[in-house]
Amino acid sequence: MGYTLLRGSFVIRYPDLPRQGPEPDGDTVKFLPDSPALVEALPRRSGRPPNINARGISVRLEAIDALETHFAETHQELEGANAARDELLRLLGFTNVRFWEDLPNKVRSADQDSIRGHVLTNGIDGNGRLIAFGYAGDHPGADGTTVFVDGPLVDDSVNARLLAAGLVYPAFYATLPAELRTHLAEVSQAARRKAIGIWPRSAADPNGSATVRNLGELERLVVWPKLFRRIVPYLAAGFTDFDGFDAWLRADPVNRDDELFLIPRLERGNLHDVVRGSGQQVRLTMWPEDFIISPDPAPPGAPVTPPLVAAGDVVIVAALPDPAGADRGNETVTLMNLRPGTCDLSGWALTDAGGGRKPLTGTIEGGAALRVTLDSAVQLGNRGDTIILVDGEGATIDQVTYKVDQVKAGRTTCFGR
Repeated sequence: MGYTLLRGSFVIRYPDLPRQGPEPDGDTVKFLPDSPALVEALPRRSGRPPNINARGISVRLEAIDALETHFAETHQELEGANAARDELLRLLGFTNVRFWEDLPNKVRSADQDSIRGHVLTNGIDGNGRLIAFGYAGDHPGADGTTVFVDGPLVDDSVNARLLAAGLVYPAFYATLPAELRTHLAEVSQAARRKAIGIWPRSAADPNGSATVRNLGELERLVVWPKLFRRIVPYLAAGFTDFDGFDAWLRADPVNRDDELFLIPRLERGNLHDVVRGSGQQVRLTMWPEDFIISPDPAPPGAPVTPPLVAAGDVVIVAALPDPAGADRGNETVTLMNLRPGTCDLSGWALTDAGGGRKPLTGTIEGGAALRVTLDSAVQLGNRGDTIILVDGEGATIDQVTYKVDQVKAGRTTCFGR
């Protein structure tokens, strides 16, 4: 199965915002890609675009589910949750990581705030995160290339190493190739047979039910995290036993009763088919590696494929804000198409900081440049301005800002890209 290679850095602390930084846990970590535009080009199977900004994007590690260090103002057994988180950070190369006492999920200090690494990803999840296998260090391949992931390569990932150590549960979504699912199921089963990591304390599973009388008891248990994430809102809704849990799950097939494929039965089902609850007792009737979870469905009309042109595919390379003679009607902006194919500009526009809008038409051939002459709708300031290129849906494709010292009468200002 081909995955897209993204090179970059894993980030666990913002030096300028030390108390407002990321909150890494056992299956999620912040990643700052070298080429953010590559993220925009990934499939969006749940219709959610990537939640990426200048500080990066969260990576949801493929195929694993760690005990929750924080979820809806609660958590799971902290011994197991913190062990998975700490081992993940160690595997990525972070050392001497310390957390704030009053903000136990945020990093107070570490030898490294960020560290080089790479991910192999096949898309964006329903929360706008990268679904990926994570690796420490740089990859020799070129950014954005397709890498075939097999058993030996997946075993080198932090995902598989956490699974082999028994520190996380398996959670296999339909986006995971069957060959890798079978391989990782064996990795998890081996850890369970060795009774290492969380497995000696695992509850609410095919080996027996767990007793949950209240949230406090739930927080001390080791249970499959997705089941935990269903029980928390169920208890919050005021239920005091599990007699109504089945009906509560079925009432919301999107957000509660996940669609499953039950491997031993070779049939489709839902979460309620693998959960049994009554009184204060609840459990899974199958091990998590024995069923495949469908990703959250895309809302009606939401695209599951990236736009044909992504952010960074067409860039603003130059502008003439102060032409010789009159400015109006003589100012220009130069665009370049970095894609190999022709880009249709129908519906696109150039805008400025004042809200002016210059509609665009025509096409730009792959690798070619197009000089656009502006009109009175968009006027470039001679003391600095911002120029924004948007597509037909209003999404920002590129943006540049220049300052007064970059403006010279009659000279074109070039933007280093």
